[in-house]
Amino acid sequence: MRTRFAPSPNGLLHLGHAFAAVVAHDLARARGGEFLLRIEDIDGTRSRAELVNEFVADLAWLGLAWDDMAFQSARLDRYVEAGERLKAMGLLYPCRCTRAEIAAKSPIIGPDGAVYPGTCKGRQVDPAGAAWRLDVARAMAQTGALDWTDELAGRQEATPQIFGDVVLLRKEAPASYHLAATLDDAADGVTLVTRGADLFAASHIHRLLQALLGLPEPVWHHHGLLVEPDGRKLAKRRGSPSLADLRHAGKDGAAVAAMLRAHRFPAGISLSAVLHDKP
Repeated sequence: MRTRFAPSPNGLLHLGHAFAAVVAHDLARARGGEFLLRIEDIDGTRSRAELVNEFVADLAWLGLAWDDMAFQSARLDRYVEAGERLKAMGLLYPCRCTRAEIAAKSPIIGPDGAVYPGTCKGRQVDPAGAAWRLDVARAMAQTGALDWTDELAGRQEATPQIFGDVVLLRKEAPASYHLAATLDDAADGVTLVTRGADLFAASHIHRLLQALLGLPEPVWHHHGLLVEPDGRKLAKRRGSPSLADLRHAGKDGAAVAAMLRAHRFPAGISLSAVLHDKP
């Protein structure tokens, strides 16, 4: 078996990332498998190459070791090829709508926010500089009913329609998270996709893409989240404590990892519960 931890170098890692890395690492080690570190570095100017060394130092500080390392930026041709295949299948269409326009027109809220109302579907849209959306209904008509398995939640009926027609090829990046992560997990031989419960719904779309592109179906493991005292998940943009700050302050990384392991359960854990002993 093979798991992965796949951070984006657009900000320092925080304790929520540490929790995800520990879960993936420990599942691989407990089952005699492999643990991959994948750097998801295709987010345009937000990706900062200098952060990769910080990530490596953070994981080593936690006492985690990986068997392989990969970079999304080395796989741009794979995303282009998959996009062209989906276009040839008649499943993608160009869209020039902005987020604000979608929010103003759509009364339906899905996992990623306002569900796209189909404004550009069936219209003549200049593809230059446009995003490309997946026609989910047409895609589901091709694949038929699908399901997928989460180790904690069990077998799930795939319902990608809850997202509406998602963007797969972005204006400002080679591929969306949905397309890139799905292709990467297949390329990396990942058999157990470990990630936070906030991405549970994304697996509906990813299962559909696997079926369309003839990719292997992994098992998923959506673990609980480390949360702020107010219940919100940790986030870089809100200044959640970074691992680098703790590391440079002389905290014991092995002790931090041990406390994360002690609090591993599906409902999520509180930041204060992890830090109360001030490791």
